[in-house]
Parts: sequence; structure tokens; C-alpha cells
Amino acid sequence: MKLTDNFTLEELIKSATATKLNIDNNPTEEITSNLLELSTKILQPIRNVYGKPIVISSGYRCTKLNKAVGGVSTSQHVKGEAADIHTVSDTVQHNKELFKLIEKMVKDGKIIVGQLIDEYNYNWIHVSLPNSKHKNQILHIK
Repeated sequence: MKLTDNFTLEELIKSATATKLNIDNNPTEEITSNLLELSTKILQPIRNVYGKPIVISSGYRCTKLNKAVGGVSTSQHVKGEAADIHTVSDTVQHNKELFKLIEKMVKDGKIIVGQLIDEYNYNWIHVSLPNSKHKNQILHIK
């Protein structure tokens, strides 16, 4: 199911861990709606400005999958409100460039995120929808 020009529901729910452990990671209608909002308001605008493909390494994670990958119980991934992304080349340099581009988009008011997180020296980038706890929070986790 196509959510935007460049993102599908399938890529936002795909998980090698779910496949390996035979975990059903199919979303509810409410979660699908959240994934559509995430794609429309955050992922697609980033892709449009970046001008190159972006890889979703982790999108929606059902509670069982979230636990299996060591995610925190309050993770927005469980609600379909977050995605971990990286560049196609998946190098620190390119991921850092993408992070800086997203950070500029946030600071310029082009997108509103809950959190933008550089995870472990740009190994991947976490982006989420804003909520009552987080709005335009920019973090670096070492």
C-alpha cells in the first residue's frame, strides 16, 4: 500500500526480526493512520528535500517485536509514530549529512518532529511525530 510518492506501508512494517521470530507485525487501522501521518508530514518532506532514497531500518513495531529488539515500552515505534532511517550508502558521513539536513528543516519550520535523534554517531537517525511529551527535540545518543 502506497502511503506517499516514495514510502509504502510494507517498508514501514517490514522487520527481519519479526520474520525470524514469526511475529505478526501487521498494524491496526489506527496505527496505519499514524504511519500515513508520519510518512506525509515527516518522511516524504525529508525525501523531497534530500532528493535521494531514504531507507527505513525500523518503522512500526508491535509490542512483541519491540520487546524482542530491546525497545523501550514507551517507544513511539509501537504506535506507528516513529521511524529509524539511514541513507542508501549507510555511511556515517552520509547519515550525518542527512541528519544535518533534517535538523535545518526543523529549525527552519519546514517540518515539526517529536524527536530527531542521531543514534550512536550517525549509525541511524530516529524521527518521530510530535506529541505531548516531545516537540522538535534534537538529541545525540553516543
